[in-house]
Amino acid sequence: MNRQQWILWIGAVAGVVLPFFNIPLILKIIKRKSSGDFSLSWAIGVWVCIVLMTPHALLSEDFAFRAFGVVNIVFFSAVLFFILKYRPKA
Repeated sequence: MNRQQWILWIGAVAGVVLPFFNIPLILKIIKRKSSGDFSLSWAIGVWVCIVLMTPHALLSEDFAFRAFGVVNIVFFSAVLFFILKYRPKA
């Protein structure tokens, strides 16, 4: 495997693994049964940007970007779901 193939492979793996770091955040919210310390505008803003970016990721010829786009929308959608589910009632 040459250097360019290694770089592409490492980028693809990192693109898939990165969104998995949302799992500890999700587990923290579930364990505490509260998401009050997370900004709702931040969570919705990030999610909207991810949703708007996903079509470009899916159409991209870059495998790492496509993989990241798919895994990221799944995991951050879960983050937003749990932030909304465990939002303190006003």
